[in-house]
Amino acid sequence: MKKFMLLAVPIIVVLLLVLFGPSLLGVYRLQQYVTASAESYKADGGDWPHLTDVCMGCHGVKGHSLHQGYPSLAGQPALYVAAELRDFARGQRKSPQMNPLAMTMTDAQIKLLSDYYSRQSVGANRYFQADPQLRAKGEELVKSGTCTACHGARLMGQAQFPRLAAQGDDYLREQLDAFASGTRTESTGTMQRLAAAMSPEDRKAVAAYLASLKPDTK
Repeated sequence: MKKFMLLAVPIIVVLLLVLFGPSLLGVYRLQQYVTASAESYKADGGDWPHLTDVCMGCHGVKGHSLHQGYPSLAGQPALYVAAELRDFARGQRKSPQMNPLAMTMTDAQIKLLSDYYSRQSVGANRYFQADPQLRAKGEELVKSGTCTACHGARLMGQAQFPRLAAQGDDYLREQLDAFASGTRTESTGTMQRLAAAMSPEDRKAVAAYLASLKPDTK
C-alpha cells in the first residue's frame, strides 16, 4: 500500500499539471505583470495615487497632451511650470480648471509636479497637420522675431520660458490672443507687446508653425 501511494502521488501531480498547468502559468504571468507594473508606477512618482494622475485627463500621460487645446507639459522647464502654478493659485492667470486646483497645492507638491514634467521626454504633435501656406507665413514671422531669445534656439524652452515647439495649435493661438487682448500677462510685458503687434491671422500662422515643429531634444 505504501509503495502504491508513493507511485500514485507523482502520477497525480503530473495529471494536475497537465490539466491545470496552463491556467497556473497564466496566473503566474499575470502576477508578475501586476508586480512589475506596480513597481514601475511607484518608481515613476511614488505610491498610488500620484499627484500627476489628476493632470492626466487634460495634459495626457506623462504630460503628452492628445488635445490641441491643452498644453503638453512634458519637457517644460521646471521653473516655468512652478511659476505658472503659483500664478494660477494667486489668480494672476485665469483658468476655471487650474485656479481651484493650484490653490490646493503646497510648495512641495508644486516642486514635485514641475520637476516631474521637466524630466519627461518630448514628443511630436502627431495629431496636427498645418496648412502649408499658413505654416510658411508663421515660420517667417517667428524667424524674423525675437522668439528664440527667450524660448531658446530650438524653441524648446529654458529657465522660466516655456517650450513652444510641438505644442497644441489651439492652445498656442488662444494664448497669443490672450496676450494680445491683455487677458493674460507676464511680468516683462514682452509677450503682450509682441502679440498685440500681430494681426489675428499672424497669430494663427505663428501658432500653426510652432505646433508643427518637431521637437529637438539634443
